[in-house]
Amino acid sequence: MTDTLQTIVLGGGCFWCTEAVYVLVRGVVDVESGYSNGHAPEPSYELVCTGTSGYNEVVKLFYDTAQISTREILEIFFVIHDPTSLNRQGADTGTQYRSGIYFTTPEQETVAKEVMDEMAASGVYSRALVTEVMPLSKYAAAEDYHQDYFARNPNQGYCMAVAAPKVAKFRKTFSRLQKT
Repeated sequence: MTDTLQTIVLGGGCFWCTEAVYVLVRGVVDVESGYSNGHAPEPSYELVCTGTSGYNEVVKLFYDTAQISTREILEIFFVIHDPTSLNRQGADTGTQYRSGIYFTTPEQETVAKEVMDEMAASGVYSRALVTEVMPLSKYAAAEDYHQDYFARNPNQGYCMAVAAPKVAKFRKTFSRLQKT
């Protein structure tokens, strides 16, 4: 890794939806769907879906800070999901769908808290933010069939109903940050 490459892990509901957005972001080198911050020794989709493992569905972003800042990564994050909804995103409910920022550097933690404080003060949301900000722990990649799910299944019902609108919202709101 070069000095400008960083990793951050984000939980914003279903990882298919979050991944579908971040693969389009300029400066994001790779996106991997996975599970983090749980307590079970070996997470699997079936286990995580029970809501008893403590794991969150997340995306692990590898990004180049020479092209995109941590702040911009997080600004996108707060637009494409509801950070005020505890343990749910739309119809997806359970602790595995919680809003979370899992940092890998102290600077990422600082930026996350600053962005959240600014958003809370701005009145953008009518309810309090419930996004957890914690160090990354116990990360595991999701099964292969979850990787690039939206790209491989754009006409699947869930993808059309939930992921596609998030992609459209990103494109409309952050056109300047799209890969060319």
